[in-house]
Amino acid sequence: MTEAARARRRPGWLAPAVSLRRDGIVPDVVAGLTLAALAIPEVLGYARIAGMPVETGLYTMLLPMVVFALLGASRQLVVGADSATAAMLAAGLAVLGVPAATPEYVRLAGTTALVVAVLLVVARVVRLGVLANFLSRTVLVGFLTGVGIQVAVGQLPEALGLPPTGGSTPEKAWAVVVNLPDVVPIAVATAAGVIVVVLVARRISRRIPGTLVAVVAAIVVTAAAGLDARGLTVLGDVPAGLPGFALPALGIDDLRAVLPLALSMLVVILAQSAATSRAYAARHGDVADTDRDVVGLAGANLAAAATGAFVVNGSPTKTQMIDSAGGRSQLAHLAAAGASVVAVLVLAPYLSLLPLAALAAVVLLIGVELVDVTGMRRIWQVRRLEFAVAALTTVAVVVVGVETGIVVAVIASIADHLRHSYAPRSSVLTKSAQGHWRSLPVTAGARTVEGLVVHRFGSGLYFANAARFADDVALLLGTGSPVRWYCLDAAAIGDVDYTAGAVLNVVLDRLEAAGVRFVVSNLLDPVRAQLDYYGITARIGEDACFDTSGEALEEFGRSTS
Repeated sequence: MTEAARARRRPGWLAPAVSLRRDGIVPDVVAGLTLAALAIPEVLGYARIAGMPVETGLYTMLLPMVVFALLGASRQLVVGADSATAAMLAAGLAVLGVPAATPEYVRLAGTTALVVAVLLVVARVVRLGVLANFLSRTVLVGFLTGVGIQVAVGQLPEALGLPPTGGSTPEKAWAVVVNLPDVVPIAVATAAGVIVVVLVARRISRRIPGTLVAVVAAIVVTAAAGLDARGLTVLGDVPAGLPGFALPALGIDDLRAVLPLALSMLVVILAQSAATSRAYAARHGDVADTDRDVVGLAGANLAAAATGAFVVNGSPTKTQMIDSAGGRSQLAHLAAAGASVVAVLVLAPYLSLLPLAALAAVVLLIGVELVDVTGMRRIWQVRRLEFAVAALTTVAVVVVGVETGIVVAVIASIADHLRHSYAPRSSVLTKSAQGHWRSLPVTAGARTVEGLVVHRFGSGLYFANAARFADDVALLLGTGSPVRWYCLDAAAIGDVDYTAGAVLNVVLDRLEAAGVRFVVSNLLDPVRAQLDYYGITARIGEDACFDTSGEALEEFGRSTS
């Protein structure tokens, strides 16, 4: 292994910075500056999605980003404000009846970030990183698509110059339709101009900070033409300066109120961050360390809570930005944080003339990008039932909200898994003319050879599929030529629960009554121990346990010769 490869895999704190080569410093710094240029307008939009003051979006790119760079394991994963968790925050705090962007709202947002940080620490201690696996790629596509629709619809009023409306996403969409005669032309023109500039810049090159260009142009045109005096609503004063220490709301009632929201966010953060870090680690030959990343995420959210920001998450869009710009270590993240410091100190006052229609257009584009039409179409083409799960998740998010949608997403993921394990792809093994094993469907009277059935059950045996296993055995042995041996090939069985153990004993009773010998093959050691506990091994005898199905077939042949 080369020194570079060893460096990529070296564990320990600050390893990415320590192992950085000199020829990587300039590309990483350039990548960090590129990320700042692309992401600063984006995080302003995320702050709006979250119902927070816009400057708090900038705060998410300061201390939280630095803390994750120092504590996290991933070289590529960028942690900051994210559309999914921002939308969840707004939906969750809206239920509490707290007006957006008020001091109380900001404190509760800090409380949520603090609780998320504590939950992440707990997740690391008890190794709950596996929760990340409870959101399948299918439901994640559906979930993010629903979030995208919700975000985009929520920005339509300000993009059209209409007053914001409350309610569910369908109610907001209907309110826009009803109020279309009252749209403000100058707001529509501003939003359309921003969208055109961003889309043209992307068409030329994704490295062009089209969003930043559009936002700056909107501010300049508004100032030069005095559009704020002609009916175009602008952002207003944005405080400059670095964030100070902010104490979130710490009352028992406050903590209890945000706990359900924080738990929902925990699942999304674990799933999205783990999926993103694993994908980019694989791309660059690194070794993903989810546990270390969870520590970094906990630290980043604690930093957000302490600096008046809001919940941060591993961001796929920002990670792609920094990766495509050539960033290969966390020095790029530190450079982006440094550029954000300059933005907070110098540029914040100029944001006062930013038209709300322009900012709404930026956020609307973010929402549209989350609508994964390509992913949904691909799922439809290859897995219709999984498409139904993804569509259900999308509808749940759009109709009943993000917080309920994430619960539906987790339940849908588990249900989809149970569907596969409840009806596993079992088979009867036979030998081809060339002497190789092949799998045939479980059908009435199927035989491996005359008098022998080698039945491979395609999943672990547990309470939900144990009856199906018994039905398979009855189907195989109930018709066709007489069976002398029944061999359970356990290669795909990783566990046998108590209910399945009882069913196995019942099946064994029936086979003994019919004069059929029960043997097993390809037993994993833990499964063999379970069969010992359930008394199966003692009943069939040690000589009925074969290492392979081939050995069972040979022994059957000898017993009939």
